[in-house]
Amino acid sequence: MDQRIIDLYDDFTHGGMNRRNFLDKLAALAGSTAAATTLLSVLQSNYAKAQTVEESDPRITTETVDIPGVPGLKGYLVRPKDSAGKLPTVIVIHENRGLNPHIKDVTRRVATQGFVALGLDYLSPMGGTPADEDKGREMIGQLKQPDVIASGKAAVAYLKGRPDGNGKVGAIGFCWGGGAVNNLAVNEPNLNAGVAYYGGQPKAEDVPKINAGMMLHYGGMDERINAGIPAYEAALKQAGKTYEIYVYEGANHAFNNDTGAARYNKEAADLAWSRTIGFLKKTLA
Repeated sequence: MDQRIIDLYDDFTHGGMNRRNFLDKLAALAGSTAAATTLLSVLQSNYAKAQTVEESDPRITTETVDIPGVPGLKGYLVRPKDSAGKLPTVIVIHENRGLNPHIKDVTRRVATQGFVALGLDYLSPMGGTPADEDKGREMIGQLKQPDVIASGKAAVAYLKGRPDGNGKVGAIGFCWGGGAVNNLAVNEPNLNAGVAYYGGQPKAEDVPKINAGMMLHYGGMDERINAGIPAYEAALKQAGKTYEIYVYEGANHAFNNDTGAARYNKEAADLAWSRTIGFLKKTLA
């Protein structure tokens, strides 16, 4: 697909324009309104594909849980069914559309790798993630940063206190969630590991507060987010933090999301995922 179209969609999904302007510009690039409609079906997520690990998979159990500390905060808890002993725990943080079927699927994937996984719904105090993606993005835009941090800290405390957990907590996040992982690492000293996929970076002066080991994944084509890499890496290095940074050439923002055909990059996603699981297993053991 024309990179200009992907960049336009990225701008739209991150608040750069309203839907009407986006559709007008998409039609201009595509050549017609009909062609734009066809492209839109490829650009948007297809949640029919969000079943890499089915809810009924015999390897796992799933439930919705309340997270103490923040009124109304809920999460999608998935754990291995026949596990022995205490397990490492991981928060899975969604993109800017909320805890949708894709992120629930990612949470199940994490659990099949031997973790107690919590897909945290940051929109649950506002009534929960809606089915409409545009509404979800609108609700994300209404969240205040202190509330986002408070929800993340509550999730860390919840997982740290679970009797089936080993006391170590990691977080993995994508897009908006990648930025939330970075900010949680700055604000939560009990976080042991953070994995941020194409997430906005924290302020350089806040980086010394990070205690967690960090793994950072970026798409080589994602100029908007990648502009913040040099300052973040310099701050991590100067502060003596444990970190790994990977840039996947030819991959776009959201390259891990296999429900969006236009930006999904299987080669980059598979490599990043293998690195992520290896890192979490090592850091949270």
